[in-house]
Amino acid sequence: MNPPEHDVRKSLERLAAATKGGRELAFMEVCGTHTTAAFRCGLPSVLPRHVKLISGPGCPVCVTAQQDIDLLVEAAGRQGVTLCTYGDMIRVPGRRGSLQEARGRGARVHVVYSAMDAVALAQAHVDRQVVFAAVGFETTAPATAAAVQAARRRGLTNFTVLNSHKRIVPAMQALLERGAKMKDGLGIDGFVCPGHVSVIIGARAYLPLARDYAAPCVISGFEPWQMISALARLAELAQSGRAEVINEYPEVVSPDGNRAAQKLLDEVFQPAETRWRGLGLIAQSAWVLRPAWREFDAQVRFGLTPPEDCEPKACLCGKVISGLALPTDCSLFGRSCTPLQPVGPCMVSSEGTCAAWFKYSWRQAPHRPLPILAGASP
Repeated sequence: MNPPEHDVRKSLERLAAATKGGRELAFMEVCGTHTTAAFRCGLPSVLPRHVKLISGPGCPVCVTAQQDIDLLVEAAGRQGVTLCTYGDMIRVPGRRGSLQEARGRGARVHVVYSAMDAVALAQAHVDRQVVFAAVGFETTAPATAAAVQAARRRGLTNFTVLNSHKRIVPAMQALLERGAKMKDGLGIDGFVCPGHVSVIIGARAYLPLARDYAAPCVISGFEPWQMISALARLAELAQSGRAEVINEYPEVVSPDGNRAAQKLLDEVFQPAETRWRGLGLIAQSAWVLRPAWREFDAQVRFGLTPPEDCEPKACLCGKVISGLALPTDCSLFGRSCTPLQPVGPCMVSSEGTCAAWFKYSWRQAPHRPLPILAGASP
């Protein structure tokens, strides 16, 4: 439900007042849905000139390392294997093409809508090895955990997971640490925290960012008015030098999150180091199968070895999701890299920054703050 008009006006006025005459502020959203929502409604064009909204590593497809994409393509090409994946992964290019191209070469690649769909496929086709491409943050990882438990209960020996699940808070910490070390690089004054992930991990999960890095955090919904309100709150916190965690999405996000989902995660997975596109190796940023569940690890079962990691030539996806470059800084953007012929994952996923720019901001609109910011009638 949309808020009363005066609430939107009040948030915009708060944002303008908090930044008037102050220093430049850069806030990062780390959710692909926030990225798309912001560009769809033209949010960047109505922000005060010295407030910048940066898109971070919030798209799970985009942050999946190139070596993991190559591993998926290799697994799909194995004899007797059916690889199940969510639809937004199928067109991400690897060094040997995408999963879609592998399917064109004869590989069995199925698009599924849930991890349990892959379990059902394994139960229906016991003559084939079914591998589930497990990609995503804490939002989707509990579903993978439930699928692994279901496969064991059903006695399925032909179901495994090729796991690339990631934890969002360690990545946010890595961004802050990187920014602190760079002279002219990324400076983050606060985070618009992801709504979906926060439902699982809870608002308190961001307290270390505020306590250890003095980074204000505001959890937001996805409507334009919710994001404007979150930015206004971040600006007020940043200008006053207060590092707090504020939950502006309390209707779905609780302080402690979803305890049942967390229990599932803890039973099946444990944190470990993993590689992120653009961010490199980050400690404790992966959800990997615990030893008791390694029988469901596709890498172990098929003896898969991740190839050396590399980025597509001239592609800036790694820098874009790290907040160090805009899509238009890339020489490939809109030329050799388009949604129909993507070079990098940021142009593939519906939550990718490059895809959002291409669809909604191909030409940058002139910056014209809304009339209410100048005191005029709308």
